[in-house]
Amino acid sequence: MSAQAAASRRPWLIYALTTVVLWGVWGALSGVAARNGFPETLVYVVWALTMIPPALFVLARTGWKLDRTPRAIIYGMLIGLLGAGGQMLLFHTLTVGPAYYIFPIISLSPVITIALSFALLRERTGALGALGIVLALIALPLFDLSFGQGGSGGLGWFVQALLIMAAWGLQAYFMKIANDSVSAESIFFYMMVGALLLIPVAWWMTDWSQPITLGWEGPGVTAAIQILNAIGALTLVFAFRYGKAIVVAPLTNAGAPLVTAVLSLAFAGVVPGPLKIVGLVLALIASLLLVLEPEREAAPAPRTP
Repeated sequence: MSAQAAASRRPWLIYALTTVVLWGVWGALSGVAARNGFPETLVYVVWALTMIPPALFVLARTGWKLDRTPRAIIYGMLIGLLGAGGQMLLFHTLTVGPAYYIFPIISLSPVITIALSFALLRERTGALGALGIVLALIALPLFDLSFGQGGSGGLGWFVQALLIMAAWGLQAYFMKIANDSVSAESIFFYMMVGALLLIPVAWWMTDWSQPITLGWEGPGVTAAIQILNAIGALTLVFAFRYGKAIVVAPLTNAGAPLVTAVLSLAFAGVVPGPLKIVGLVLALIASLLLVLEPEREAAPAPRTP
C-alpha cells in the first residue's frame, strides 16, 4: 500500500502528525515572548485572538454551517473552558509552586483521557499500540522533570497541578465524544469563544507595573508564534474526530516535545539533560509504535448538518 493510500485510510494520523509538528515548532519558539519582555498572561490574550482566523476559515469552508444545538454549545464551550481555564490556573500555580514538579504532573493528562476512553468508550488497541501508550506515558514527565531549588508554597500547588492535569485530560476526552454528534468546525468555533471569554481574567492577572514590550517584538512576534498553537489545536480536533483518543492523546503529547527538542538542538544548540534524553528516546519509540499499530476500519463519526 502506498503512503498516500495509507494516509487516506487513516486521516487521523495526518491531523495528529500535523499537530505534532505545529506544536513542536511552537514549543521551540514559545520562550521568545518572555525574552522580549511580553508577559505570559498577555501571551494568552494574543493566543485567544489567534484562534479566530482558523475558526472562521474552517467554518467558511462548510458554508458557515454552525451547529447551534444545545449539545454543540455545551460540548464546545466545555472543551474550550477546560483548556483555557487550565491555562489560567497554571499562571497562578507557577507563582506558588516549583515548575520542575508542576509540569511533570500536568504532562500526565493523557492518563485521564486514556482511562476514560478505555472504560467508557470501549476503545482498544493492539500490542504495539499498548506498548506505545505505556512508553509515551513514561516519557512525558521526563521532558520536564528536573531537580533544584524552588519555592514550595505549601501543598496548594500540588492540588492545583492535579486540577490542571484533570482539566486537560477531560478536555481531550470530551473532544472525542463531542465529535460523535457535533461537527469538528463547530467544536473549534466554540473552543475559540471559550478562550475569548477568559481574556478579561488574563488581563486582570497581568502585572502592569513591569515593563511590557509592545509593537512587533511583543504582540506581533507572539501572534506569529501562537497561530501555530491555534492551528495545531484545530488539527487536534480533527485527529480526535477520526482517530481513537487512547492513541491520539499520547501521540500528540509525546511527539510535540520531541520535535521541540530536535529544533532546539539544531538551531539553538540546546543539549537536553540525561532525563530528557531518556524521555526523548522513549517518546520516539512510542510515536513509531503508535503510528505503526494496525488499525481496523471504522466509520467516520456522523456530522451534524
